[in-house]
Amino acid sequence: MRVASIGETRLGRPDPCNDRLSAAGSTRQSLRYGTSSGGMMSAQDLADAVDREMAARLLPDIAVAALGRWWSANAVTCADGTPGAHTVRYAPARWAQNSPWPAGLAPVSQAGDATVSRAEVSSLVADALRRGEFREALVATYVWGKGKRGSPGGSGPSTLSRILATEGLEDALASAASALSEFGAREAYAVLHRRILGLGPSFFTKFLYFTGRTLRPGQGPEPLILDRVLSLRMRSLATEVGRETGLDPDGTVAHWVWADWDWSPHRYGVYLTYMQSATGQLAGAGLWPAHAGPDLLEYALFSTSWKEPA
Repeated sequence: MRVASIGETRLGRPDPCNDRLSAAGSTRQSLRYGTSSGGMMSAQDLADAVDREMAARLLPDIAVAALGRWWSANAVTCADGTPGAHTVRYAPARWAQNSPWPAGLAPVSQAGDATVSRAEVSSLVADALRRGEFREALVATYVWGKGKRGSPGGSGPSTLSRILATEGLEDALASAASALSEFGAREAYAVLHRRILGLGPSFFTKFLYFTGRTLRPGQGPEPLILDRVLSLRMRSLATEVGRETGLDPDGTVAHWVWADWDWSPHRYGVYLTYMQSATGQLAGAGLWPAHAGPDLLEYALFSTSWKEPA
């Protein structure tokens, strides 16, 4: 089975080499900007330069302190160094139109709310993958991702219903899982990027994240969730670095690459590498459990913030 994608190489795999595949990239990437030294750089060159500075500096002191406080408050519930206890509420009856429904979730005939944790979704996805039921795995991750925001006439259940009816969905999900185990998380992201109408990165990275609990990446960092909240955290960091270095004084490039949605495969790879390094930074500072993975940091960044740059 061959999965076509934007920017394919001759090997048949997506080429996630830069941010040109992002929504804004088609208009902004060709622009050139003056630097503090008087030279001219393309938007992509500036983005790469800011990325390098971010990788060298990692989390600023204000963020490290805030995350240290977050860990102190959550050390008991996350004692194993994972966000497995992260639980959401959902109303099963609101998802009655969606099938296949994971047996481990509350039956759709149940009235009222139910709860499901990350650890439970990981088990549901692992079971579905063992049976080759990729659509069922997607349902589990999507319901967890939406939680109580899904309503009978709302965007959650109805959007998922349209996604599940899309021709080629099963093959796309299977191809992403294969790319993850053979090549890595960035390549798996590239397989799903703009592949299925309605299934954007905020939700297909949840599928990749939970799939990665069972299928370890062939190389590189483990897959993590990337949504608007986390992108805003990264944008804040990039904006401050751009301002301090003079590479991106007004944050234009940071707003481009860390947009609200549709991040390029390259951007996803930058995010994963940064999160892995920042996890080591926090552990080295003695403010974070040494046995924690980057997904604990992802959960913390989703749950808390620090004072945003003015």
